[in-house]
Amino acid sequence: MNFVRSGILFLALAAVGSAWGAGKLVFTPYQDPKVVFDFYFDDPRNINAALHWLRSYMNPLTESPYDLAPEFIDMVVVIHGTELVTVATKNYEKYKDAVDRMRYYAQLGVRFRVCNLAAHDFGYSVDDFQDFVEVVPSAITELGYWQQQGYALITPQVREKRFTTEEIR
Repeated sequence: MNFVRSGILFLALAAVGSAWGAGKLVFTPYQDPKVVFDFYFDDPRNINAALHWLRSYMNPLTESPYDLAPEFIDMVVVIHGTELVTVATKNYEKYKDAVDRMRYYAQLGVRFRVCNLAAHDFGYSVDDFQDFVEVVPSAITELGYWQQQGYALITPQVREKRFTTEEIR
């Protein structure tokens, strides 16, 4: 009897085991993508990693099977942490790579909004920022506004990478 139960258990596990062997690619029917990104970092250099979140949002939507033109992807980035120094014109050379990437995204229609309250804390005025930046009264109010307009809120989490992909693969 135990032999029969063991055989049945083995066959059941084998059947389930074969189901574990293959994933399935699905294409969610994304429509009218609207998102607001909340950038608030404790280190201005984290803007580089956060910009990958924009790429990770936009690229799949512009590729097959979606093939959306960038102008049909509505993206707003609200900047109100230490990373706001990256879009100050006086810091261009220090953060050139990040600024150039943001300028590229701005040309694709991404809006970059800087919190005036945070800018004031850093001693900046509207004229101190790159030409693709719009300064808004308050980041928190701005985030609330876009959410009320139906935009999804994404708050990038930037973590320190401790392992290479090869180490944990």
